[in-house]
Amino acid sequence: MLLLLCWLVPAAWAAQPFGTDLKGRPVDNLAPSGSRAVVLFFAASDCPISNRYIPEIERLAREFSPEGVRFWWVYPNPEDTSQVVRSHDAQFDIHAEDVLDTDQLLTRMAHATITPEVAVFVPSSDGLREMYRGRIDNRYVSLGQERPSATRHDLEDAIRAVLANRPVAKPGGPAVGCSIVPRNLP
Repeated sequence: MLLLLCWLVPAAWAAQPFGTDLKGRPVDNLAPSGSRAVVLFFAASDCPISNRYIPEIERLAREFSPEGVRFWWVYPNPEDTSQVVRSHDAQFDIHAEDVLDTDQLLTRMAHATITPEVAVFVPSSDGLREMYRGRIDNRYVSLGQERPSATRHDLEDAIRAVLANRPVAKPGGPAVGCSIVPRNLP
């Protein structure tokens, strides 16, 4: 069954920074000119399942970045400080755009609850339209139950559908991983 998820993230949300980069500078533009899609990968430095997906996200970024797909590694958990994320990037040889989701704006925007979880947006004149949110693939059936390899590639299929202007299939199952820790905000 195909489901076209299309939730508008109003341009007003873009009036404030989405988060900060590792140098503390505001990230206020997720989709620079020429971007056809934006992929948010919700990660946690201490989540083993999130860390297992690093090679897959890096592969997808190498494949789709030349086609105008912008990948962001989003760290929503309080313990993932810039120093922790820098160390994590070095340890796992990650060469990507990181954003610390200090106020969990991106987390709320994408309705993310798990690391690893992904959301795919397309830029529009009204803001960003969410086309997909969910798991990366079906490698993890549940906590502690993993297939040797994925047989369904939900994120890759969603990106291909977006780039081809086709409807995006809904995820074939729930994301499996570590819970995102809610921030205590005023």
